[in-house]
Amino acid sequence: MTTKLLRKNYLRARVTSLCVLGLATMLAASVHARPPVTAAKPATQTTAAVLAAAKPGDWRALDPQNTLYLDLPGGRVVIELAPAFAPNHIANIKALARERYYDGLFIVRAQDNYVVQMNDPDYENEAKRKPIKTAKRHLAPEFTVALDAKAPFTRLPDADGYAPVTGFSDGFASARDPKTRRMWLTHCYGAVGVGRDNAPDSGGGAELYVVIGTPPRQLDRNVTVVGRVVKGIELLSTLPRGTGPYSLYEKPEQRTPITSIRVAADVPENERVALEVLRTDTPTFDAYVESRRNHREEWYAVAAGHIDVCNVDVPVRAAGGH
Repeated sequence: MTTKLLRKNYLRARVTSLCVLGLATMLAASVHARPPVTAAKPATQTTAAVLAAAKPGDWRALDPQNTLYLDLPGGRVVIELAPAFAPNHIANIKALARERYYDGLFIVRAQDNYVVQMNDPDYENEAKRKPIKTAKRHLAPEFTVALDAKAPFTRLPDADGYAPVTGFSDGFASARDPKTRRMWLTHCYGAVGVGRDNAPDSGGGAELYVVIGTPPRQLDRNVTVVGRVVKGIELLSTLPRGTGPYSLYEKPEQRTPITSIRVAADVPENERVALEVLRTDTPTFDAYVESRRNHREEWYAVAAGHIDVCNVDVPVRAAGGH
């Protein structure tokens, strides 16, 4: 092949490469509703100051139709569900709760720096396990869902090792891939997922787990995540660790019984937990993220200048700020 022809082919390939790169850049820019949280200089406010200045409109109330109350002997755990990311599993979990499937089951596993797991101890024994009446035992996986470019999404400015883009969708830590046009919830502290066996469609919500340790992001896109704990995580994270295989409890008396799991909308209003979550689609949240990226508190000697999606704990407070 002549030098002239080689140069011609190189230029054609170079132009094609630049066009593809330009198209990819345009696509990436179109998949989030709001621009990345950026700052040309370190934050000028502390996190406490940002939250103190937040207006009532910067907060949103939990939707009782997408809130679960996990009642344990030690108190109540409040779970916010994310139907945009796992609509079929969440509908099934609500059906399980409404048929009282979870009542009387147990926390059967507590693994240090990993998860606690709720299940029927007789789940593997078809003759003894608790029957499911109206819900489904197995569902097709919802590890990821189709990317909705119109859905609220506040992109974080820093690179992530597990996903091309990370940020927050209506308060939920999430990730996106502009190339495959898929989005998913991330396994941050407090994330609630659906347990399964090796087969991707072997879960349905009868078995749930909650992350209580370092975010196991390797589970992203391998498990269906349905929501996050917004109150009462200490009731789970402080449970005694199991000593059996996979940190299962070896004796029945070691398990923590589940009093009930209820959809908040089914609970009398005077018995609900009135909570508000900081909205993640406002300038106040942008300032909050930047205050976390570059801490201005007197204690900090060095500002990190970086934030990970699992390092942004979205604030939750009692309704009305009380």
